[in-house]
Amino acid sequence: MSAAPNIPAPDIRRLTYADLPQVIAIERRAFPTPWSLAMFVLELSKPSGICLAARRYGRLTGYLVCSRYDTVWHIMNVAVAPEERRTGVATALLTELLERVGDPAARYTLEVRQSNAGAIRLYERFGFRGAGTRRRYYQDNGEDALIMWRTPATLNGSLDDVPPYGPAHPVTPTP
Repeated sequence: MSAAPNIPAPDIRRLTYADLPQVIAIERRAFPTPWSLAMFVLELSKPSGICLAARRYGRLTGYLVCSRYDTVWHIMNVAVAPEERRTGVATALLTELLERVGDPAARYTLEVRQSNAGAIRLYERFGFRGAGTRRRYYQDNGEDALIMWRTPATLNGSLDDVPPYGPAHPVTPTP
């Protein structure tokens, strides 16, 4: 999905420490249990991670935090300012992440609220598939998280190369 009609695509660049005041402001509006400043500082300090900022009209509109663990990229946080949602910001951030990793065989994982149908559809458009749940993952209401993976197999419609790990419970992949 591209930006909405007559809305320019956001500029994507590396997220920096100087962006953190705007990041925290978006984080607090976007999530019932926002990350702390220390969590963002920790992720920005990891040399193997990819942290991206989306800007439009000179202001931060969204961000993405992704850490690499061994051979797997874990998308830790994707957020878009509420007034900028559905305008292509998250799509641009995910597209840029895949381009920066630059490996068609790369494996990615993330957790998403099971009730967040819009985010799940977005991730599915990028080849992510549901592969399990983390029970009572979200502290604010005890909601389960859907574990999603993007691997060479998920891009071909199967979960054959998705590892079983942690307290995951199998789910039927979404079509």
